[in-house]
Amino acid sequence: MAFFRPRVSREAEVRYHADQEISRSFPELLEKARQAEQTLRELRAAAADEIELLAAGRAFDETLTEALRAAEAGQRATFGVKSYDDRIARRKAKATPAGAMWTAEVDRLRTLREENRMWGIPRVPRPVPATR
Repeated sequence: MAFFRPRVSREAEVRYHADQEISRSFPELLEKARQAEQTLRELRAAAADEIELLAAGRAFDETLTEALRAAEAGQRATFGVKSYDDRIARRKAKATPAGAMWTAEVDRLRTLREENRMWGIPRVPRPVPATR
């Protein structure tokens, strides 16, 4: 007796392999984000002006976003190729130790990015154009 086992779509396979490639750069991107965070903390400790803090905060946000994208790709790749087409397979994969580890890492990075966007990037008033 043959059982019908649906194959995954070609699009899911392509996305899976693309996510595997993107997730390989996660450790380097995370290290860049740590360095950007360290630079931001050093500038805050040195009481730098707001323009320098703004540039450092934005740089940290950009590196953190890149690391988050790589972590999300790693999470999807860890879930497996079936999870791209099947939400139940995705949910089951989240319950595995590797899936839970990637989910926690993604949540941690999202929280860190949100915190930086709310409090880490100073609000600098925009210059008002002269009217005459």
